[in-house]
Amino acid sequence: MGVDMTTTYLGLKLSAPVMPSASPLSGRISTLLQLQDAGAPAVVLQSLFEEQIEHESLDIHTLLEEWDAVSPEADSYLPDMDDYNLGPRMYLEYLEEAKKVLSIPVIASLNGSSPGGWIRYARQMEDAGADALELNVYYVAADPAMPSSEVEERYLRLVREIRQAVSIPLAVKVGPYFSAMANMAVRLAEAGADGLVLFNRFLQPDIDLDELAVVPTLHLSTPQEIRLVLRWIAILRGRVAVSLAATTGVHTWEDALKTLLVGADVAMMASALLHHGPSHLVSVLDGLRGWMEERGYESVEQLKGSMSQVACPNPAEFERSNYVQALVDYSSRYL
Repeated sequence: MGVDMTTTYLGLKLSAPVMPSASPLSGRISTLLQLQDAGAPAVVLQSLFEEQIEHESLDIHTLLEEWDAVSPEADSYLPDMDDYNLGPRMYLEYLEEAKKVLSIPVIASLNGSSPGGWIRYARQMEDAGADALELNVYYVAADPAMPSSEVEERYLRLVREIRQAVSIPLAVKVGPYFSAMANMAVRLAEAGADGLVLFNRFLQPDIDLDELAVVPTLHLSTPQEIRLVLRWIAILRGRVAVSLAATTGVHTWEDALKTLLVGADVAMMASALLHHGPSHLVSVLDGLRGWMEERGYESVEQLKGSMSQVACPNPAEFERSNYVQALVDYSSRYL
């Protein structure tokens, strides 16, 4: 009898614990089918951005104003703004199509930073058939006058409003830059999050020295970035009553295995799949299954969290002691 590779994430029973995260790779139906064939137990669609919704809203506001200026009867031809469907139709249509052709759960993704009217599109994603919703919060607190408490409340308010808007499972993808990450995780769960995706990668701008201009940059993640993820999932496992997903730095089956050992319910991949293609998922799942069979594990559930902080003989290894030991033991040819 083989290893039971199933896991539960956001209340969804998944056939395996490694899945694609939101990325441009999920922007084509043909690629989604390839990912499913490679063993993906679920997919997270590429995000619908708050700015896209605001842009369409602005365009329609302009259209209504132009009609109103042309004819006083315009209101009888065009609906009120509150009733008008401003959502990017292509995203919702794509979601509906993905649900039709795939036999695995489809998780929709919203990327935003401010509560507002665009939250209605979370409801439309649910209506379009999404099995769950991932809220990707990307906010840079650049205002020196804004205290940390206000930044945190911004996140929590956003989660509360979307939780009220939908009944499907809600995952929240956040960055690690909170002064008390463990406490924030608890508060996000209390606000209505069913799962946490750790961590969002904050992409940093660069400077073009020829044009003297700020330019956007995107570098794929590296395996080294997984260490922050491992630490915090290990700390949160068993302490926050939500599903935990590991993302950023998961490139190989060894990386995926480490995330499960510290307590992740699922490991998510993007950069490695963008670099190697959907078929890379096959080797990741095969490697994970082979390691478990070799060591006598019967299931993923048996494996999960066995090296989390609550299960570790020396919990301090995930806190300051690792920092001290690493610095003391470091050697260089110049020392």
